[in-house]
Amino acid sequence: MIELPTQDGVRLIKNVMIPMGDGVRLALDMHVPCEDEGEDWRERPRPLLLEYIPYRKDDSEPYTGYHHYFARQGIIGARLDCRGTGSSEGVNTDEYTPLEQEDAVAAIEWLARQPWSTGKIGMIGGSYGGFTCVQIAARQPPHLATIIPIYFTDDRYTDDCHYRGGAFRCYYDIGAYGVSMIGMNAMPPYPEYSGADWAGIWEQHLENNTPYLLEWLSHQTDGEYWRPGSIRGRYDRIKCPVFAIGGWRDGYPNPPLRTFQHLQVPKRLLMGPWNHTRPDSAIPGPRIDYLAEVVRWCDHWLKGEENGVMEEPPVQVYMQAYDEPRAERTETRGYWRAEEALPEGEERVYWLIEGGQLGNGPPNGASAYDEYDYRPTVGIAGGLWSGGVPFGLPADQRADEIHSVTYTTEPLNDAVEILGWPKVILHVSSSAPVMAFAARLSDVAPDGTSALVCTGVLNGTRRDSLESPEEMTPGEVYQLAFDLDATGWRFEPGHSIRLSVCSADFPNLWPTPFRGRNRIYRGADRPSRISLPVVPVRAVEEGKLPADEISFGAGEDAAVYGLAPDEPAWEIVRDVLGNRTGLRTVTRNTGKASAHMEVTNERRLQVWASDDDPARVSATGRHLRRIVRDDATYVVDSNCIVRSTETAFHVTIDLHITVDDLPHYQRRWVRSFERELL
Repeated sequence: MIELPTQDGVRLIKNVMIPMGDGVRLALDMHVPCEDEGEDWRERPRPLLLEYIPYRKDDSEPYTGYHHYFARQGIIGARLDCRGTGSSEGVNTDEYTPLEQEDAVAAIEWLARQPWSTGKIGMIGGSYGGFTCVQIAARQPPHLATIIPIYFTDDRYTDDCHYRGGAFRCYYDIGAYGVSMIGMNAMPPYPEYSGADWAGIWEQHLENNTPYLLEWLSHQTDGEYWRPGSIRGRYDRIKCPVFAIGGWRDGYPNPPLRTFQHLQVPKRLLMGPWNHTRPDSAIPGPRIDYLAEVVRWCDHWLKGEENGVMEEPPVQVYMQAYDEPRAERTETRGYWRAEEALPEGEERVYWLIEGGQLGNGPPNGASAYDEYDYRPTVGIAGGLWSGGVPFGLPADQRADEIHSVTYTTEPLNDAVEILGWPKVILHVSSSAPVMAFAARLSDVAPDGTSALVCTGVLNGTRRDSLESPEEMTPGEVYQLAFDLDATGWRFEPGHSIRLSVCSADFPNLWPTPFRGRNRIYRGADRPSRISLPVVPVRAVEEGKLPADEISFGAGEDAAVYGLAPDEPAWEIVRDVLGNRTGLRTVTRNTGKASAHMEVTNERRLQVWASDDDPARVSATGRHLRRIVRDDATYVVDSNCIVRSTETAFHVTIDLHITVDDLPHYQRRWVRSFERELL
């Protein structure tokens, strides 16, 4: 354990080593409230707010971040490296394992017994840290007093970055998280914190490094593998109060609402328009000072203060409205709406009828259909699934609607507001044995511009089960029923509601492998339709939006992400002669880990899909991490290539590490996986 000097009333305690039952020790940092340099922080018990993630606590600059902020509010802000990551001992082979959860329970109970702890422990975290919040809460540690999960999931198969609707996600794991973790788990700990344990910890991490991606491709259907990290179906296991935070443009809009619906504990839901970035800096805005809301919650549940937070409406959501659909926008029109519970709403059904219309009444004519050819690169206007890239908002949907079948209402006479899950029932057939069906709900402006509201997808081979897929019989008609992502949206008078259907969401989903011609049926005997969760419209003057019903402190200003003028961060590329479409992304960030060290992360991705041969898809992700110290430079370079054929996925992963430009460590993995009707 290392104590750093007090700054701004906070003392930083580095590398508190917490013992686990098997002898492995996990490394913890704490930002501790400390009024003066001479104060002994051990003698004054305080509540503690814990973040539990594998993203290397020691790469963060001391006295920064929300752990420092919490300490300045009288709460110990703590961050714990998961087993086998960062400065923690042990072996890490996969995400969200039962052992990882058992470690957290042991750590919470150990922290509660320390003399500087009041025994009131909370958990907070976004993304991985939000996942661990709900997973550990379901294990009911006696001293876990509350959790604040942000951008989290309750179901690792249906609502995570690996699969969606029984389809294989494409760009994200290769271009961002999955391959990134290969390099992150191979980075060295720092000798100034690990001391004599430095070499042993690094060697143990290197020799046991396992690409998570290989495990995920080994489990292409739902099943027991995904259950330990999922709380869906066992929400009653959570007994502590929950403050859930999510974003409509985040990759995880469904779990916060679904979890809130089922919890039987004191709870609060905050849903903004945000992508996968903290609500005070997220795009699109409005950005808010969410940490002030977190501290008020914790003052009540960790300190016992009666501050009125539990008398406020527990549901606080941002109702989005139409903006010109530009990918570089930083704000979203709308208003903050408050409710005492998630409203059940009215199920308003629109029926697919002839002429590409969405009708208010069921069709009464004979069965008919609309037909389209499967184009595997449809989706380029839909934006990027948001799990961490600093861009990705959708653009005008008409570029994708050209290759879809669309159904549109007449212009609305009155505003329509929805909150919850749109649902579609489609009667479909295909000439291919494997085919996905993607539905997009859009807001169409009077000038014809089409703004994406939300999407949903179902692989037709998973029509009856996500666990036991079955081929589609060419030409046979199937009924598919599935939800679109949860949303909060206001369709304004004069706008129209549109449903578009196609069979791809590139580059978010890996294309299915067979060419096909697909039909969407409609008529009295095959009534395809969409139902919207309509809620009462707030009164408003003509031409204006409703007034905010909740107020928050302002967050930070925002700017569009960019690199050098000649280095585009996000490109869609058309290979005209090869009849292919490609995605290229580049992200780079540099941060100071201390006064003598900085860490740079660079991610480069290319994905290519062919419109002539849907099976021919390739994705290459390269992740470069550079640690520049005053005594050495470490470079960790991880590269992954995934290619597909009709029958298999082929994966090649290479890891190279240099120290001061000299080769230090190299390892490779090569695997093939049979496609399970994906």
